[in-house]
Amino acid sequence: MPHSSSQAKQIFVRDLQENQQINSEPFLVSRFAQAETKAGKAYLSLTLMDKSGEIEARLWDRAEHFAPLAQEGSFIMVQATVDLFNGQLQLRLHNLSTAEEDKLVLNDFFPASHRSREEMIRELKKRIKGIQDKPLQRLLEEIFHGETLARFAQAPAAKKMHHAYLGGLLEHTLSMAHMAEAAARHYPLINADLLLAGVLLHDLAKIEEFDYSRPAFNYTDRGRLVGHLVLGVDMLRRAADKVPDLPMATVDQLAHLILSHHGQLEFGSPVLPMTPEAMLLHHLDDMDAKMNFLEGLMAQMDGDEQQWTAFQRPLQRYLYLRGRNSTNSIDGNTGESMAESTAQAAKNAGQQQLLWEG
Repeated sequence: MPHSSSQAKQIFVRDLQENQQINSEPFLVSRFAQAETKAGKAYLSLTLMDKSGEIEARLWDRAEHFAPLAQEGSFIMVQATVDLFNGQLQLRLHNLSTAEEDKLVLNDFFPASHRSREEMIRELKKRIKGIQDKPLQRLLEEIFHGETLARFAQAPAAKKMHHAYLGGLLEHTLSMAHMAEAAARHYPLINADLLLAGVLLHDLAKIEEFDYSRPAFNYTDRGRLVGHLVLGVDMLRRAADKVPDLPMATVDQLAHLILSHHGQLEFGSPVLPMTPEAMLLHHLDDMDAKMNFLEGLMAQMDGDEQQWTAFQRPLQRYLYLRGRNSTNSIDGNTGESMAESTAQAAKNAGQQQLLWEG
């Protein structure tokens, strides 16, 4: 619960405009780095966030003095000017100080899905009920209930790159399920029940991989040491032991779907997709992640004309997109615009690696 003297945040990342002056406003530090100019002068390179998105920030003076205040996960009060740099807004920091966390409304800093968690849980349960293979249905019901379901509905799908907000994992999973249903109708060789089960399970262990108790999201020790692919197979096999009539061959197929869904060995999959369902699952996952990423970029761009983005390192290219005023992307499950809820997914694009985080 917020402190009795809490005050709601007044200025959000999504509303920032070029040349705007920020006099005293709280932000959360989601990335911290101390670097040097070519002349050897220290400066701070930060990424600041709130529930609406992230923005790059630079502090050029007294970096050593301010560095202890601006570590990752810290709340800071900011004085800054909004600049336009390489086609994207950036904060030029003049001063910063520690914000009193107990006086903040923490929900102002938690990015979250635009979709209602209760609505998404209802859809998940409906899709599980629609599975014709009864042992497979019982397996999914065994997994998606109680604490596991609650955590699955709360978790982000990734740390930065796509659906990186509370509820993002379930939103991503249901978006894939919607596409999987259509794809299974289009390709008769696909086992629709197996594909849907793979979609629902492929990122299950992200509830163990990420610490999302507060922003900024980070990896757990288990998540870094083991990873969600191996953890997911462990969770699958423990649940399968409680469904005695589930064939071991089906469990192995599901394990293959989980282990291969990154699609390439260099992207972390220990095996390549070797079944029609595994190949399709990989491409559905990759497509949904990239579309969410692009939509987040569009939501950060002003105007409605076609324009070039800065170089996007995760995709190794520039992108030619329309600004947020033209964004009318529709979530196939709800018919609602996703632009606002995905804005935060793209702000850190230039600092990310080629490997998609999920």
